[in-house]
Formats: sequence, structure tokens, C-alpha cells
Amino acid sequence: MHQEFDLYRILLMLVPLIFSVTAHEAAHGYAAYRMGDSTAKLAGRLTLNPLKHLDLFGSFLLPAMLVWMKSSIIFGYAKPVPVNFAALRNFKKGTIIVSAAGVATNFAIAVFSGLFFQFLAQYEEIFINPVTSATLSDLNYMLSYSVIINSVLAVFNLIPIPPLDGSRILSMFLPVPMRIRYARIERFGMIIIIALLLTGVIDKIIIYFTTPVITFLLGG
Repeated sequence: MHQEFDLYRILLMLVPLIFSVTAHEAAHGYAAYRMGDSTAKLAGRLTLNPLKHLDLFGSFLLPAMLVWMKSSIIFGYAKPVPVNFAALRNFKKGTIIVSAAGVATNFAIAVFSGLFFQFLAQYEEIFINPVTSATLSDLNYMLSYSVIINSVLAVFNLIPIPPLDGSRILSMFLPVPMRIRYARIERFGMIIIIALLLTGVIDKIIIYFTTPVITFLLGG
């Protein structure tokens, strides 16, 4: 019975996770389109249809593995939206906007989820009855996880390790020769990220920055 309950909770957690990684990638594509690059549009990625964005490992296996490992943070990712940065009308400005779009979207979803969570918590006596109590409990669970997941996604993607969004934003403020050397790290980026995950360094970074945000959005 306990295992069934855990599985049900994991499935509930996957709802905000899938929506959040989908919105993150769609935001990148839409920002790129507005800045002059139609690559994502032509690829059919300007949509919130999760089937167009989900990645088997990043969207399902990685979060399941983190749950199984009892990690202090749970997150995932979707297939990166294709962007031709050279096609942007203003390369520097466009790169910053496109790279920041996913993070900004995750922060926005976290704020909305937190406000909705606190609204339900404040007025739950109006809504609670034997019929709706279980449904509202599930909704509150998903909203709380939406705050956590989106806060984690936003902070994680701001870490300046290529190919994360934070690295593209940072690179636009570097001199061109240094920017080129910095970009070369990308081929080792996933190895670096996995190593930092396994050693707990990324956990500490994310927890440090997300704890006050999550506490505030969920009302303490």
C-alpha cells in the first residue's frame, strides 16, 4: 500500500515537471522566433504539446533516478529547442533574451503556483468538503512541487556551465577570444554537470538559492 501511495505521488509530481520543462523549451523557441530565428517554428517546437519536447532520459528516467536515490532535489529536462543564434537580428541581445526566456518562464510558473497554493491554503475551508478534499490535497501537492521544480529548474539553468542557459548569458559579456575558449567547454559540459551532481556540489548550490524562494512562495 505504501508503494502504491509513493507511485501515485511520483505520478502527481510528474505533471508539473513535464509542464515546466515543456514550457521552458517552448519559451526558448518563441523568444528565438520573435528575435528573427524561425528554426524552432519550422521544427514544430513552438507548442506546449509535451510530446514535441520530452526526452526519455531527461524527462522521465533522470527524475525517477533522483527519487530512487532520495536526492534532495528533483528536476529534469526536455529536448533542447533548436536555435540558430547566427540568424538572430541582434546576436548579443538576442542570445541573452533567448537564453533567459526559459529561466524567466520557470520563475513565472513558480510565482503563479505559489500564489495559487497560498490562496487555496488561506481559503481552503470554503472549498473543502468530503467530495473535494482529496482532489484539493492532490492539487496542493502538485502546486507545491510546481514551486519547487520551477525554482530548481531556474537556478540550475543559470549555472554558468555550457550548455546551460547561464553559460550563454555569461558568454555575451566576455571578450570574443575568451568567449570562444569558454564555448569549447561545452563538449565536456554534461560530464562536468554529472560529476558535480554526483559529488553533491550542484545540490548545495541549488538548495542555497532556492530555499528562501521556495519558503517565501509557499508561505513559510
